[in-house]
Amino acid sequence: MAAEAGKRLVVDELLSYADDLVALLDGSKDGEDIAQAAAGARMLRSACRSELNNLELQLKEYQEKNRSCKEKIEKAKAETIPDDELKPLQVIHKHYALNTAVRDELDNLDGQLASIEGKKDAVKRKERDMRKAQNTLSMCVSVTKIMPKLEDKDKISGYIVDKNKKIDTFEYEKTASPFEICNELWKKS
Repeated sequence: MAAEAGKRLVVDELLSYADDLVALLDGSKDGEDIAQAAAGARMLRSACRSELNNLELQLKEYQEKNRSCKEKIEKAKAETIPDDELKPLQVIHKHYALNTAVRDELDNLDGQLASIEGKKDAVKRKERDMRKAQNTLSMCVSVTKIMPKLEDKDKISGYIVDKNKKIDTFEYEKTASPFEICNELWKKS
C-alpha cells in the first residue's frame, strides 16, 4: 500500500506540473508554437488522467480479487483437517470398516449355525420318530403276529408269524377293500 501511495503522489505531482505548464503556456502569447505546446500538454494531461483512472480501476479489481482469494484460502484452511488430526481419523475409519466386516461375518456364521442346529434338531426328531415307529411296529407285530413289508409300496404285503415261529406270507392288491384284507388276515392267523 505504501508503494501504491508513493506512485500516486508521483502521478499527482506530474499532473500538477502539467497543469502549471499549461497555465504558463496559456499566459504567454508566443504564437502558434506555444498554442500547439499547450494543446499537446492538455492532451498529455487528459491521457495521463485517463490512464490513471484506468490503472486505479484495475488496481481496485486486483485488490478485490486478491482479497477474495485470501478469503477462499482461509475458508479452505478452516474446512480442511490437518494431517496430525487426519491420521487418527483414518485409523478409526479403518477399524470401523474392519469391525463392520467382522460383524457381518459373525452374523453370517450365526445364521449358518442356526441353520445347522435346526437341521440337527430335525434329524434328532426323525430318529426319535423312527424309534417310536419301530417300537410301535414291534408292539403291533407282537400283538397281531403280522409283520408288514414296508419296502413294497405297490401292494399290501407282509408275513404272519404264528406261535410255532412258522412264517406265512401274504400279498393283496391296493384295490382290495380294507374289510376284505382284514377278514383274510383274520382267517390266516
